[in-house]
Amino acid sequence: MSALVARAWARVRSVLPARADLAVMGRQPRRDLLAGLTVAIVALPLALGFGVSSGLGAEAGLATAVVAGALAAVFGGSNLQVSGPTGAMTVVLVPIVAAHGPDGVLAVGLLAGLILVGLSLARAGRLMSFVPASVVEGFTLGIACVIGLQQVPGALGVDKPEGDRVLVVTWRALEEFAAAPNWTALALAGSVAGAMVVGARWRPTVPFSIVAVIGATVVVRLFHLDSVATIGSLPAGLPAPSLGFLDVSAVPSLLAPAVAVAALAALESLLSAQVADGMTVDQKHDPDRELFGQGLANVAAPLFGGVPATGAIARTAVNVRTGASSRLAALAHAAVLAVIVFAAAPLVSEIPLAALAGVLIATAVRMVEVGSLRAMARATRSDAAVLVLTAAATLALDLVYAVVIGLVVAGALALRAVARQARIDQVDVRPDLPGEHSAEERALLAEHIVAYRIDGPLFFAAAHRFLLELTEVADVSVVILRMSRVTTIDASGALVLGDVIEKLERHGVTVYVSGIRDGHHRPLEALGVITRLDAAGRVFATTPGAIAAARSGLQRAGVLSGAAAGPAG
Repeated sequence: MSALVARAWARVRSVLPARADLAVMGRQPRRDLLAGLTVAIVALPLALGFGVSSGLGAEAGLATAVVAGALAAVFGGSNLQVSGPTGAMTVVLVPIVAAHGPDGVLAVGLLAGLILVGLSLARAGRLMSFVPASVVEGFTLGIACVIGLQQVPGALGVDKPEGDRVLVVTWRALEEFAAAPNWTALALAGSVAGAMVVGARWRPTVPFSIVAVIGATVVVRLFHLDSVATIGSLPAGLPAPSLGFLDVSAVPSLLAPAVAVAALAALESLLSAQVADGMTVDQKHDPDRELFGQGLANVAAPLFGGVPATGAIARTAVNVRTGASSRLAALAHAAVLAVIVFAAAPLVSEIPLAALAGVLIATAVRMVEVGSLRAMARATRSDAAVLVLTAAATLALDLVYAVVIGLVVAGALALRAVARQARIDQVDVRPDLPGEHSAEERALLAEHIVAYRIDGPLFFAAAHRFLLELTEVADVSVVILRMSRVTTIDASGALVLGDVIEKLERHGVTVYVSGIRDGHHRPLEALGVITRLDAAGRVFATTPGAIAAARSGLQRAGVLSGAAAGPAG
């Protein structure tokens, strides 16, 4: 029992912060604090916008950015990750709000956090490496489309229509706008989005999102544009932590959405951490610890009215580009946003919703890397198909289903490609004949003994395709199956091999097997495929040994004369 407790404690300690993290935070504090300030300026309109889009309000987005941002920075597995509300998570939350209300979203966030903590302790973080790049690219493209479409009501200045399907909501918003156009809101959204997209190309280091939002807010106030809705009043500070939203009786109905939120949080956070690693030369995140940090962040955020959070790719990229070197930058980002919550709530409340819609539309546009998509589409037809299918499923269904569909299709196509690599070839036995033989004797032996070499995997996706070809073998006395080049074998492959051996023997063909690798004996013996052959002395380590035994058997059966059989050599 004590050993079990010791192992469990060691596992928990492996995901907790270490002294080395504090040491790194003290090396370049000025650089990290400047990076954190820059990220906070970029994150403010995004936090507000994603809070509004989720259905819980701008204050929920700010609470998430502060609470989750700070906890994930301390307990996460990346020195450079910045966490908070994201567009991908917003896409998942909208139907949850419609089905379970705001309290349901908070409860889902808490449950998802507990699931993430469990996944981290189960060391599930490393599974991210198995997600194909085509799925990730398709997922990102689909998210960008959904985020952009979600902002259409706000950009058009109409109330968000009922519904949880983004295409339906967008169409209804367009109908409402056609009936009563609000050109002012549309102009504000377009101006903000245009300034961000063009400005990012002109001066990438300037936070045009905050500049554009401030400009739009000033225009609305100066010209008294009452037709443009604003965020409205915000609480001056974070609410006291509370579990009042948690209805224990509703937990069973919330488990499925919580699993979906946890899966998305894990996927997006680990993907963002990988992006951060790729942008540096000396950083390497711990995937299990990252899940632990995101889990704690999602447990805590709902207590303060925040929505579920994940690692944010765009904010993390800004953090890296502005020179961050430790967790201090992400902590500073959360601290700056906290100051804004407590000191500038009245000013934030004046921001037009159309301006936030423009920020998120520009964010969606910038998420799409055209060059990366083009390269992926040109790589292989399979990659292109998976990318398009994942993106379409993200748009038409939801994110978790889209990833599952993408993984299943990518896995099936990968299996197909691997199965096509498997081959079975008839090979000349004469070079392997033991002893001294004349050319005439070798030709005579070759007429009675046929060898087939199996290359590649012998598993369920490939076995039937080529092994059943062996059952058509005729006019020979012996078949030798050379298996030294079999890379893997599973139960299905072993069973098909057994069927082939039985069918050949029913046709009077004697079967020998050679070159079975050590790791392949287990499935063959467990299913009784080679048990009988082994007992009959027809399983050999080498092909020459099998040929020698086959020659002796043919001689005893009178198929070959003693002269033709030659010396045993």
